[in-house]
Amino acid sequence: MRLSVRNQLKGTIVSVTRGPITALVKVELGGGQYVTATLTTEAADDLELTEGAEVTAMFKASAVILGVE
Repeated sequence: MRLSVRNQLKGTIVSVTRGPITALVKVELGGGQYVTATLTTEAADDLELTEGAEVTAMFKASAVILGVE
C-alpha cells in the first residue's frame, strides 16, 4: 500500500476505550510521549485494535493545530 501521508508515528496501543459511537485509542510513542486517536467504534472493531498492538498513527499536516506559550 502506498500512502501520501508523510507524518507517521509508530507506537503501541496502551488503551482502547469503546463507546457506543466512538472509540479513543491511546498510543505510546516512547520516551513518555503519547498520542490519542478518536475513531468510530466500528472502525476500531474492524481493525481489531487491542492493547499491546503495534500501530502507526498517521495524520495530514492540514489537520494539525499547534500552540505556543
